[in-house]
Parts: sequence; C-alpha cells; structure tokens
Amino acid sequence: MALRHKSAQKRHRQSLKRRLLNRSRKSTIKTFSKKALVAAQTGAEDSAAVQARAESLIDKAAKGSTLHKNAAARKKSRLAKAINKAKAAQKG
Repeated sequence: MALRHKSAQKRHRQSLKRRLLNRSRKSTIKTFSKKALVAAQTGAEDSAAVQARAESLIDKAAKGSTLHKNAAARKKSRLAKAINKAKAAQKG
C-alpha cells in the first residue's frame, strides 16, 4: 500500500473497492451466461428471460467501467451465437 501520501492511500483504497465490485459483476455475468446456455440446451421455458438477464448485466457492465463496450458486444454476440446453435441442435 502507498505509505507516504494521503491521496495515494485513498486512491489505493478506492481501487481495491472497485476491483471487488468489478470481479463480482464479471462473475455474475459468467454465471448468467452459463445459465442461459444450459436453459437453451435443455429447452427450458424461461430461456429467453435468462438470456435477456445475461445481456442486461453485460450492458450494465459496459455502461460503467467494468467492461469495454466492444468486449461487451463480443460477449453478447458469442452468447447469442451459442444459444442459437444449441436451439438448432435441439430441434434438428
């Protein structure tokens, strides 16, 4: 930890808080993305709602500084692609 300046100590405390919050948000995004994929593979009735929730969390993370906007778009695209692939495999 920064020892000499009060402002450096405060900045360090803030960065630790932000790190925990960002890690929590990223973890939640991963969890809901996996849940959406499993719901699509099993043909659950609430699969669209779970996918919408995952995309909403990704958008909220991009709105702040947790995720870059292009990284968020990439995650949403890959999630939609995987879900569509799972639905197609289930039908065919």
